Amino acid sequence: MTLWRPPRRTRQADAVYSAAEADRAARPDAYALDADTVVETALRGADPAELGDPAHWREALDRYLASARDDGRLNAVGDRMVRGTSVAGLRARLAMNRLPRDDRPLDQAPIVITGGWRTGTTFLYRLLASDPRLRAPLPAELAVPWKFAGASPQRREELLQAGSAANDMLDLLNPDLATVHDHGPRLPEECVVAMNPGFRNWGFSATVRLDGYSRWLAGQDLTRTYLDYRHVLATLDAADGRRWVLKAPAHIAELPRLAGAFPGATVIVLHRDIVQTVASGASLFAVFRSTYSDHVDPADVGRFQTEQTELWLRRARAFRDSPEAGSVNVLDVAYDDLVRDTPAVLRRIYAAAGLSPGDPADLTDRYHAAHPRTAKGAHRYTAAAFALDEADLRARFAF
Repeated sequence: MTLWRPPRRTRQADAVYSAAEADRAARPDAYALDADTVVETALRGADPAELGDPAHWREALDRYLASARDDGRLNAVGDRMVRGTSVAGLRARLAMNRLPRDDRPLDQAPIVITGGWRTGTTFLYRLLASDPRLRAPLPAELAVPWKFAGASPQRREELLQAGSAANDMLDLLNPDLATVHDHGPRLPEECVVAMNPGFRNWGFSATVRLDGYSRWLAGQDLTRTYLDYRHVLATLDAADGRRWVLKAPAHIAELPRLAGAFPGATVIVLHRDIVQTVASGASLFAVFRSTYSDHVDPADVGRFQTEQTELWLRRARAFRDSPEAGSVNVLDVAYDDLVRDTPAVLRRIYAAAGLSPGDPADLTDRYHAAHPRTAKGAHRYTAAAFALDEADLRARFAF
């Protein structure tokens, strides 16, 4: 059995990692994953009360930083990323708390795409986002939504362009990531990025080993997180009649909270062969985590991916059997159907969402022309590379 190995780093990437390690050795305090220090850095003299009730964020921040420090096996770039994410999350919290807040539901219930990792959610998301009647949030919008509120076209362009530096650095550090999951400042991304300010975010564990944090998060109520997320979307709303289309595999773990925040939403749940789902997800996690750790164990990633996927899908199954499921419109879509006959799937989605179908074939053709599937290489993986046994997986997920 050949286990997964991290991609070899380029000389340019090695130079960045070496410089970061030297800097961490010279200035350890600047890399410390200490909550009090992070809060002080984020505040920049602001009143701590502006962060809101600590019950909504402080323990979550503590857990995130402690798990990254104790479980993450982080290199200096990883320490810097986690610290930067924490500071940025707190500053976003300050900024959003200063804005007027309307806790009414959105004028139009969104279309939400979810399912296990690697079930076709990104493809469907970006395809639907190319429909001019729909709108998907871009990475910079999710990170600094208050800056986009009422921004002129020129200012909006400046903000989007500013986000390209971080994307370019990620490409430099880990070029293989684009093959597994293409990314960019103008490509719609996991919408749970908007949940960073509350630090209750299933998306954190995709980039860093966070076993302790993930176990803690499984017992948390994310109701407030989803209401804050709705506030972000309301802040970004351009009042131009477009309807939000959102996407994150992590929503499958929190369907009751999603339904509570977005009553009437059309929730598209994608399904794929479980071996492909878990193995491809493990490959994504391993490649992503290798950016921030020099000690990524493929068997450990396979174990984590299996456990997380089982937890999420069992929660989703329980939701489907609950009265809360009636508050949203759930549409199941098979990955194989999406790949084999995309226009037919689009017609089903538009019907479920109450939209006219337009010309799904033309929309699909134009999307593929602009985004060739293997333009950045083919993603290849096996279950065995992550010490996963296919028969065991099928038995475990028989439910």
